[in-house]
Amino acid sequence: AGRKYTFRGKEIEVKLLQHNDDFKGVDIAFTSAGAGTTKEYCETITKHGAVLIDNSSAYRMDEDVPLVVPEVNPEDALNRPRNVIANPNCTTIQMVVALKAIENLSHIKRVHVATYQAASGAGAAAMDELYEQYRQVLANEPVTVDKFAYQLAFNLIPQIDVFTDKEEMKMFNETRKIMHSDIQVSAMCVRVPALRSHSESIWVETERPISPEEAREAFAKGEGLVLMDNPEKKEYPMPLFLAGKDPVYVGRIRKDLANENGLTFWIVGDQIKKGAALNAVQIAEYLIKVKNIG
Repeated sequence: AGRKYTFRGKEIEVKLLQHNDDFKGVDIAFTSAGAGTTKEYCETITKHGAVLIDNSSAYRMDEDVPLVVPEVNPEDALNRPRNVIANPNCTTIQMVVALKAIENLSHIKRVHVATYQAASGAGAAAMDELYEQYRQVLANEPVTVDKFAYQLAFNLIPQIDVFTDKEEMKMFNETRKIMHSDIQVSAMCVRVPALRSHSESIWVETERPISPEEAREAFAKGEGLVLMDNPEKKEYPMPLFLAGKDPVYVGRIRKDLANENGLTFWIVGDQIKKGAALNAVQIAEYLIKVKNIG
């Protein structure tokens, strides 16, 4: 509180959020301060009509709070009894943008997904820790471990969230809610020593067989997607090169050899952009476009 920023030529001072703050005249409030803060201040923010778009897990699975990815279910944002819209988990957002293109061809019955999640998913301090861990290892110094369960440098950690609130269960439950589907999702989530952008290896089972060629065409036309699938020329999505980009990138598209109705592909997206902030802004843009605020 008290810090000042210049935005569009105007100086804005940061205020401390307090109960009974006057949010009159605020059309949209973006919150990203953790589930506890959202729950504590939700009524304060929304009581004068502001739409609260929340990036925490506070209300994602509440029946009276829409969980929205604009490329998939934008209309859900129009039905918000509490004037709250939830932003989904980062890995779920990226996945359902890609799944939507396939769902348009044939209903998806099952998904198996392995995620490869970058350090930045645990915050800026976690990125700094990864840098420091690499330096410490190369300097033969003791390695600092604070933001992760174990050393992440030169390692993989098959744990993202606490095991009582698994990242895997978020992907199962949120995907079904967003897609209004009986889809079954089995996930394994892994922290990897990349800085930004999450990657996912996805296997889908559809009601009818879909060829790789048909899938490529669907991905190429899919909203929010970029097709990057030319393995002969070593062209496929990689997190190192896609940090800071808005879309979800899709590649390595091929038939699942173990399932006649199976298809497998690889996606990469910046979880700070499409996986979080960008998705929230797109929700707001949709509400403005259809004149559903104010």
